[in-house]
Amino acid sequence: MPELVTEDAVLHVEVDGEGEPVTVLAHGLTNNCRELAAFTGFVPGTKVRFCFRGHGHSSAPETGYRFADLARDVDAVARAYGATCAVGTSMGAGAISNLLCREPDRFERLVFLLPAGLDVPFQHKDRFLETAAAIEGKTPEELLRAIVEDPARLGRYLETPWRRAVDEALWEHLHPEGLARAIREVIEDFPVPDRELLRRVEAPTLLVCVEGDPIHPAELGRILADLMPNAELLLFPDEGALFGAIPELVGKVSAFLAGAA
Repeated sequence: MPELVTEDAVLHVEVDGEGEPVTVLAHGLTNNCRELAAFTGFVPGTKVRFCFRGHGHSSAPETGYRFADLARDVDAVARAYGATCAVGTSMGAGAISNLLCREPDRFERLVFLLPAGLDVPFQHKDRFLETAAAIEGKTPEELLRAIVEDPARLGRYLETPWRRAVDEALWEHLHPEGLARAIREVIEDFPVPDRELLRRVEAPTLLVCVEGDPIHPAELGRILADLMPNAELLLFPDEGALFGAIPELVGKVSAFLAGAA
């Protein structure tokens, strides 16, 4: 798999598809570039997935895990591969937003899946600090085993067995200590310095949110839809409704991105 060397990190990159548009995909906190791999085959053009610093198979610098740093990762990958569209999930959406505050016309089309932050401090730190403490000092194999053997996940695996395979893919990290550093720095930061800066982003934007999600509040989607002049909000009543609508959602995102080709 290719690597992209930047001024302070080595980023793992995976590419599938070909042609236009070229879309960079930015994953969420504690995940890696395979977060949306199951769906990118249905999306037109060239899809460029990468692991943020400290995540997956990318390097883990001693410092530099704030949103401005993550935005530089997005920008470096997008420039290297000529990406004109960007898809971000949770933290990835925040990193893209941070970049857009400086370069509002950076991308032609945007998709934010479950955006998690704006210009206010993180509201649920304890949960992530516990995760950081739990993974510190572990080998990659120990980290993965601790996740999939966590009794709290057993019920989910019994109810929906496919979730275990997803966790096994998303919790594959070469540098658990780097992931712990990333968690601790990210939750002390917030994506954008001033939400009003996002009013300058005129690119068509698709926002996907779920009611009742404490980490990815639906209200944030409503705020972004009001701020960004060409945004469309897709709001689902709960997580089950979102999962049930995945085939239609993938189709909508595909058609949306195809409009940039």
